[in-house]
Amino acid sequence: MAEEGAAPVASAENAAELPSDHNDQHTQQQAAQMIQRNYRGYRERRQLQGIGLDASARWAEAVRDARWRNTTRLKSRADSQQKTNQLTTPEQRARVNSVAARNNWKRVGEIARRAGADDAPDVSYSDSDDSRSPEEREDHRKKKGELKSEREKTAKMMDLQYFLEMVDQKHRYGSNLRAYHEEWKKAETHENFFYWLDKGEGRNFEHPTVSRERLEREQVRYLSREERLNYLVKVDKEGRLCWAKNGDRINTTTEYKDSVNGIVPVDDDTPAYGPNGRLLHDGQSKTFRHSRSSSTSSSSSSDSGEHSDVEGEHYVNEDLDRAKGFSKIKHVSAATILNHLLRSSVKPNSWIFVADTSFRLYIGIKQSGAFQHSSFLHGARISAAGLVRIKDGQLRRLSPLSGHYRPPTKNFRAFVHNMQDHGVDMSRVSISRSYAVLVGLEAYVKTRRKVKKGVGAVKDAETKVVHPQAYEKKIEEQKDNSQSAQRERQLLADQAAKEEAERKERSWWRRSWKKVSGQGEKDGNAAREKERAKESRRKKVLSRSGQDVESGIPPEGRRESLSKSAPAS
Repeated sequence: MAEEGAAPVASAENAAELPSDHNDQHTQQQAAQMIQRNYRGYRERRQLQGIGLDASARWAEAVRDARWRNTTRLKSRADSQQKTNQLTTPEQRARVNSVAARNNWKRVGEIARRAGADDAPDVSYSDSDDSRSPEEREDHRKKKGELKSEREKTAKMMDLQYFLEMVDQKHRYGSNLRAYHEEWKKAETHENFFYWLDKGEGRNFEHPTVSRERLEREQVRYLSREERLNYLVKVDKEGRLCWAKNGDRINTTTEYKDSVNGIVPVDDDTPAYGPNGRLLHDGQSKTFRHSRSSSTSSSSSSDSGEHSDVEGEHYVNEDLDRAKGFSKIKHVSAATILNHLLRSSVKPNSWIFVADTSFRLYIGIKQSGAFQHSSFLHGARISAAGLVRIKDGQLRRLSPLSGHYRPPTKNFRAFVHNMQDHGVDMSRVSISRSYAVLVGLEAYVKTRRKVKKGVGAVKDAETKVVHPQAYEKKIEEQKDNSQSAQRERQLLADQAAKEEAERKERSWWRRSWKKVSGQGEKDGNAAREKERAKESRRKKVLSRSGQDVESGIPPEGRRESLSKSAPAS
């Protein structure tokens, strides 16, 4: 009886608890909906400001990266050659070799497209400015498009010697890879360089000047499209440079560090990147924070000196250093002077900038062998690059030095003009003396090329007169003797002859002579008479009884010969 009485009491308690649980679920659902709604608004605002990516952009970036990883993955030529040798017929081997050649060319094309590509355009503030009329916004967009097309013509790809760094999936530092690449060229191997280096015969090779440990340690961090938005810079109303992510003014001092969220204060708890570009743990981050904040002490200055020496080793000219006295002059060149400038510019707390082909500006802290100019745009084309110094958002110093891109001075001048056009406060900016040196080097190289070309032309003219057979032999050796090249030369020669004939026909003297002699009218009449005679003959043939086109097709649709289809007379 007691149990029977307890059952109704328990059921009553459960019934009383049901509305409470239902209310809790409803409250949680409302809270979740509010969080989702606020997050969507926050995400859309960031996208409109150009500091966020939508889902489609992320998918496009993921597909692009997957295609790139598939293109640059390590492949053994020996395995493919072994499979080819197992084929029985020459036709099968030829087919496989043809497919392999096409794949190699596709790979080369993908790498070239990656190196020559531009960063995808973002939504800018000016495009969403509602204070202007639609006509003004349209004119502004057209002007921006024209300026961008002009900048794309002068955009600078990464220097050829650093292509190995971009192609490498680990992005090991370019100058270190070049040292091993020189040894690979001397080795008797048919393997790809990266396969030889990591899995082939060269995997145990130790370079005397670049150790394996250093090769693997110095890996340049390449930013994804979303990561680089943390380094994007905008200009405020006062002409000061600010971070686009939060609007804080930029200061290029030791009070800041590089982290997973971009540049943040040293005392921020965000995980930071160490000097080697590796992400630090909590304890390591605190140690790095302490060493960064106490950089004025003697210990940190010695560390900075070591860091500077390691970075400067990338621009050392060993032949020039070994030479003594006047023999050093033999090793002095424009490249040597530029490397000396790059080596002298390596200092602790160096901040670098990169402007893409849309003149979007990115700024970060340079780290030897870990974070370079190539890090921002994943090795893509740039408009300008160099060193920068900023205080409270005000631009104080600019330098056009970049070892990875080595852009010409005209790109640097265009960058400075663009900064002025965007209202950047440049009242206290100073240009590094390296700019004047680069201008002199460019003038020297240009003059030297002209002199060399002129001397070569004089020698060729002398050889052509004195030794005509030797000159013809030299010209023949310089030609590409492939069938495609010969056909191309023939087509170009025919086209040039045709254009020359048309030019003579349109000349004033020719037209005047035709008018005076009446030859033009005669030529026109002769052409018309010829066309009329041709048309008359065609109509005469087709109008013969039983031999026209329709008479040759019987009702069942099968064409018979004209002789069979003609009626008997």
